[in-house]
Amino acid sequence: MAKYIGLDVSMKETAVSIRCEGKRIWRGKCASDPKIIAQLVRKRAPGVERIVFETGPLSVWFWHALTAEGLPAICIDARHAAKALDMAPNKTDANDADGLAQLAEIGYFKQVRVKTFDSMLTRARVAARTRLVQITVELSNQIRGLMKTFGLVVPAGRGSVFEKNVRDLLADEASLARIILPLLESWRSLRQHVAELSRQLVSEARQSQDCQVLMSIPGVGSITATSFMAAIEDPANFKKSRSVGAWLGLTTRRYQSGEIDYDGHISRRGDKHLRGLLYEAAVTILTRSQADSGLREWGLKLRERIGFKRAAVAVARKLAVIMHTMLKSGELFDPGIGATA
Repeated sequence: MAKYIGLDVSMKETAVSIRCEGKRIWRGKCASDPKIIAQLVRKRAPGVERIVFETGPLSVWFWHALTAEGLPAICIDARHAAKALDMAPNKTDANDADGLAQLAEIGYFKQVRVKTFDSMLTRARVAARTRLVQITVELSNQIRGLMKTFGLVVPAGRGSVFEKNVRDLLADEASLARIILPLLESWRSLRQHVAELSRQLVSEARQSQDCQVLMSIPGVGSITATSFMAAIEDPANFKKSRSVGAWLGLTTRRYQSGEIDYDGHISRRGDKHLRGLLYEAAVTILTRSQADSGLREWGLKLRERIGFKRAAVAVARKLAVIMHTMLKSGELFDPGIGATA
């Protein structure tokens, strides 16, 4: 008799529910450790058909660890699961585990693709660099604000120019220097870490033929290319290149009910950081790129009709489609493509 298991995973404990032939035969809790869960499954439900849990902070680790144990682990979309789990009168971990076990039994779920650890390492590297860049900007703004209070206006400049300007202004301000210099040293140290992570990303991009193909597009650098590869992993994961734009949340949402039928804003689903990188690349193509291409011409014409921001979003969507097509074909960027919608 086939058994089905639902796991409601939290940081410390995981609620477990086991069903067989339409009935719950066991439920309980255990530590959120895949090895412990694997032992429990072999004891309570040998020959289990499906083990279902939702996407979350621990889902990548759980899926890889349970799969390595030879168990049929399935990670499902939390948004889809929430619609079914909300039917329960009481929101508890045990009831959520029961609901997931029922979804596993009837097969009503949307399985998601779990990324490899190599892809997650790349994503972690990009995310760490992005956060450090944000902190350095916050620190430099904090330094400027504090010094402005005492009549010391730091001239425009970045990097070593900014540091030199701050030190020159603090030369005769010993009391203020004791406050500002620790911030400046932290700012300098963070920039060094950003530079190191940037070198790692550039090195990774140079070693990847796929990233080299993507970087042939004007406006697409090593960070955008490696982030796109880490998200897509294998071009075969998408049957159609047009699906990539929707997967990244760059297509408009549609609402239809009776006589009402309209398109709204973009869905903003999927990888938020990659979506932002593609938008930045689109802005670069429309504003700073000197290389003429059909994509840029199309975006500039669109900007005249619908405005800059909406045109940039449209270019970002088309850019995602083009990048996926290039990965499938292995060909470098053709400036002539992208001239039509």
